[in-house]
Formats: sequence, structure tokens, C-alpha cells
Amino acid sequence: MSATPVIAAAAPSGGAGILFQVAPLVLIFVIFWFLLIRPQQKRMKEHRDMISAVKKGDKVVTGGGLLGKVTKVNDEEVEIDLGGGQKVTALKSTLSDVRDPHAARAAND
Repeated sequence: MSATPVIAAAAPSGGAGILFQVAPLVLIFVIFWFLLIRPQQKRMKEHRDMISAVKKGDKVVTGGGLLGKVTKVNDEEVEIDLGGGQKVTALKSTLSDVRDPHAARAAND
């Protein structure tokens, strides 16, 4: 019987080997950046701008789900009229949404 020589594939050496190992990780990070991190940062900036622009007369939704109309605005706080003579003071940072009173409403509202 004759022995057949086994030919082993040589792995790239030096800088090329490191490049082939790091490239998939960099590619995954770039994909995560454009699909997850960047859009989330954009939404956070839009929300921060919306909350900082709240003014008297705006309809707001608090983080707890309370709906009301802003009656007074300070640097960090807002006073919200919930209706029926009930007023609460809330931090601006706890507001989850500012509703546009001029927005079109659904037909069943």
C-alpha cells in the first residue's frame, strides 16, 4: 500500500488572518448601528425636543397614562389640569406625549 500525501490548507498568516477574523465583527457592529442604535437615538432626540417645547394649553399624556391640559410651565415642571377641578404637578421628563389639539380626529371620536 502506498501512502497518499495529505495536503493541508494553509491559513492566512500575519495581517490578513487578523483582518478575516475582525471583519465579521465590524460588519455586525455596523449593521446594529444603522438598524438599532441610530434610529433609537433619533427617536430620543425628537421626544426630548417635543417635551422641552411644551407650552400652556397643550394636551399631554403622562407616563402613568393621565390625560390633561397644561396650565402652567416651569423649567422642570408642568401643572396639568385633569378636569373636574383636579390639577397635578408633574416633571417634564415624565411626560410621554404632547398631543396636537389641531390634529384630525377619527370619525368615531
